[in-house]
Amino acid sequence: MKQPISSHSFDGSTYRLPAEWEKHEATFLAWPHNSETWPGLLAGVQKTYLKIIQALVPGEKVYLLAKDCEAAEEINETLRKAKVHSPNLKVLIIPNDDAWVRDSGPIFILRRDEGSPRRVAHDFTFNSWGRKYGPWDNDDVIPQQASKMLDFPLVTHDFVLEGGSLDTDGEGTLLTTEKCLLNPNRNPSLNRNEIEKRLCNWFGIQKIIWLHDGVEGDDTDGHVDDISRFIAPGVVVTVVEPNKQDANHAPLAENLLRLKSATNAKGQPLKVLEMPMPPRADGPHHRNPASHANFYIGNSAVLVPVFESPTDSVALDLLRPYFPDRSVIGIDCRDLVSGLGAIHCITQQMPAIPSTS
Repeated sequence: MKQPISSHSFDGSTYRLPAEWEKHEATFLAWPHNSETWPGLLAGVQKTYLKIIQALVPGEKVYLLAKDCEAAEEINETLRKAKVHSPNLKVLIIPNDDAWVRDSGPIFILRRDEGSPRRVAHDFTFNSWGRKYGPWDNDDVIPQQASKMLDFPLVTHDFVLEGGSLDTDGEGTLLTTEKCLLNPNRNPSLNRNEIEKRLCNWFGIQKIIWLHDGVEGDDTDGHVDDISRFIAPGVVVTVVEPNKQDANHAPLAENLLRLKSATNAKGQPLKVLEMPMPPRADGPHHRNPASHANFYIGNSAVLVPVFESPTDSVALDLLRPYFPDRSVIGIDCRDLVSGLGAIHCITQQMPAIPSTS
């Protein structure tokens, strides 16, 4: 294993955070096992995972995390029974407390030039979204365990950050929210300017667009991956709620206004596409943070949360023109979102190292 690189000695100016639509080497998933997250729904959630894995493996590797050896055996038997098999699928035994690997897993950056190392992963502190659920000890060290197993260099940070709080165009523009990154339950000793400087240095970012808040029911304090996503350079999809009586109407309307007045790192205005929110649904915890924006862009497929709602087809049709070489697939997430997250929340991409030829 390569020695971890301290954040104090790391210069991110020669690196960049790639867009999700850029080529992946692999996708990380952590097999769901926490019954407190999905009371009475765990079996249904595992079936949803099988559909997600089947959709991803034709286009890229899938590293599926098992919490221990016994779990790995059970997972392999489940995969066998479901006839889900591919040389691209590998079960890795890495202890974990829950399935939200978008937030607990490594966040990869790529070098702009052909220097070394070409790809580096950031290992941020994970504190369970402001110490909301415990334990999270195993989740916090997933990047370190994955680095040992797959031998990629790691930059370690004494800074709380989750992958779901960020979205990028791959060209120096970052979307995030004030409600999450400026929340005192994350990095209370740092102000907005100090946080901005760190993000720009670590991810090679030139412009941060700050949205305000997320959707009702989101226990992450407003992760951006539920509300606004880049789908191409200069093009953002953002969710809207037309019902003025709904708690989501005002914050989503404010986000829309901010995006319409924003420019990217090149100083260009954004093309902003409005995506409807599905009808309200309540789950075992409280209101589900159901959003079609929690999609995941894989190499060969874009996986979009659907909820047997009239808005399902609208969301799919909105995205299809932007991904002509990928299948845009609706995945029924009614069980999954009852654990307060959806497809983007459970995936984390490892970008491919660009060819030098």
